[in-house]
Amino acid sequence: MTDILPNWYTQPARPTVITRQTPDGREVRISVIVPCRNEGRNIRPVLEWAAPYADELLVVDGHSSDDTRTIAAELGATVLLDNGKGKGDALRVGIAHASGDILLFIDADGSHDPRDIPALVQPIIDDDADHVSGSRMLGGSDELHATINQFIRLFGSQVITLSINYTQGVRLTDSQNGFRAIRAEVARSLALESEIPTIEQEMVIKTVRSGYRICEVATHEYVRSNGESNFRVLDVWFQFVKSWLYYLFIWRPPTRSAARVTSDSPEQSGSAAKETNSPGSRKLPGSGEQIPKASSR
Repeated sequence: MTDILPNWYTQPARPTVITRQTPDGREVRISVIVPCRNEGRNIRPVLEWAAPYADELLVVDGHSSDDTRTIAAELGATVLLDNGKGKGDALRVGIAHASGDILLFIDADGSHDPRDIPALVQPIIDDDADHVSGSRMLGGSDELHATINQFIRLFGSQVITLSINYTQGVRLTDSQNGFRAIRAEVARSLALESEIPTIEQEMVIKTVRSGYRICEVATHEYVRSNGESNFRVLDVWFQFVKSWLYYLFIWRPPTRSAARVTSDSPEQSGSAAKETNSPGSRKLPGSGEQIPKASSR
C-alpha cells in the first residue's frame, strides 16, 4: 500500500476560470499589465489570450519603433508610454495607472502562457496570499539551461533565492520570474524603485520583509516566439547584486507596511488610487504618458 501519495495525485486541478468573489462577498477587478518594447511580432497572441481574464488590459510601451502600440490598441488595450528607463520603470508606470484590485504582470514575448493567469490570481482572491509568483523551478524553463549566459542567469537567480529563504525563513524557488500577481494596494505600499528587471527580486524581497503573504505556483517559461532578447546578465550583474544586498540586508520596511493591508484600508482609497481612476490621458506624477487610442492606429 502507498503510504505517501505524490503531489500531483493529491493536489487539485489548476483552475481554468477565475472565481472573482472573495470570501467576504466582494467582486474583484483584475488589471493585466504587459511591459514591452518592439514586440510587435509577439504581442498579439499574448493579449488575445490574456484579455478574457482582464477587466483592464494595460500595455506599457518602452517607446517602440515597430507596430507594438498599434497592435495593442487594435486589441483593446490601454497603451501607456514608460519613461524610457527599463522594465522596472514600465512596471511602476503600470502600477500607478492600474485600477484593478489585483495586478497581473506578464511578458509580451510569448515566454509566459496566459492560461496560467487563473492559477496566479485565485490564491489572492481566496485570501490565501497577497503576492503569487510564477515559478520556473517548479514549472520548468526552456531558457535557462542551454548557454553560458543562461547558466549564469540560473546560478545567480538560485543564489539570490536561497539567500532570501535562509535569512527570511521562507521557502521560495524562483525570485526572478516576471510572471506574477499581487494585490494592488500591496504593490503600491512597497514603493518600488528599480528601473530594470531587478524590480522582480525587489518586489519579492520587500513583500517578504514587509510581512505580506507570498506563495508560488508552477509556471513554464517558453522560448520567446520571435526575435532575441536584449537582456544580457553580464551587462547588468552589478545592478542585480547591488539591489539584492541592499533590499535584503539594508532596506527597512516602513512601519505602515509591517502588516497586511486589508481590503478596507485607507491606503486603498488614498490619492494614488484616485489618480489611477481619473479619466483622460494626462501624465500622472511618476508615470508615463497615456497614448490616446485614436492616435495609436
